[in-house]
Amino acid sequence: MSTSGRVMGRWVHRSRRAGYRSLLEVFRRLPVSLRRSVVRFVGPSYTVGALVVVKDGNRVLLMRPSYRKGWGLPGGMLQRGESPATAAVREAAEELGIQVEVCGPGTLVLDAGPRRIDFVYPAQPVGERMRPRKASVEVSEWGWFGMDALPDLLPEARSALDALERRADGPVVLSADTPSEWLV
Repeated sequence: MSTSGRVMGRWVHRSRRAGYRSLLEVFRRLPVSLRRSVVRFVGPSYTVGALVVVKDGNRVLLMRPSYRKGWGLPGGMLQRGESPATAAVREAAEELGIQVEVCGPGTLVLDAGPRRIDFVYPAQPVGERMRPRKASVEVSEWGWFGMDALPDLLPEARSALDALERRADGPVVLSADTPSEWLV
C-alpha cells in the first residue's frame, strides 16, 4: 500500500471513530426511554422462556407438543413483567393442569443461533398427589420417563436437562456457529 493509501486509511478510521463518538454523545443525552427503544430496535432480539423439570425418583415428566415432533418439558414464554420462576409454574399449570413449585436454584440456557434464552428450574408437586392431564390444545400427550430411557427429546428439552444437571458449572451457552435444531 502506498503512503498516501495508509494516510487516507488512517484518516477514514479517525473520521469513523469521531463519528461514533458523536453518536454516543447524542445517545447519552437521549431520555432513558428513548435510549431503550433505540437499543431494542438495533440490538438482537431473543425469546425468553422458562421450563420446569419435575422428577419422581429417576423419572421425569415430559409432554409432547401437538405442533412439534418430539418430547419436551412443561414450560413456555414469559409474559411481560413476569419472573421466570413464576412463568415456569404457570406454564406447568396451563399445559398439564398440575401445581408445582420451584424447589431449587435454576440455571440458564442461551441458544444463540435461534436467539433463545430458557430459564430451567427443578420443581416438585404441590400437595400429596399429582395427576397430570392434557390441559391445553398445545399438548398431545404426556408421560413419565426414566432418565435412562428418554424418548426422542426436543433440542431445548435436551439442553435444559443437561444444563440443570451441570448448573454448578454456570449457564449453558450453545454456539451460534452450530446450527440449532430448535425449530425441528
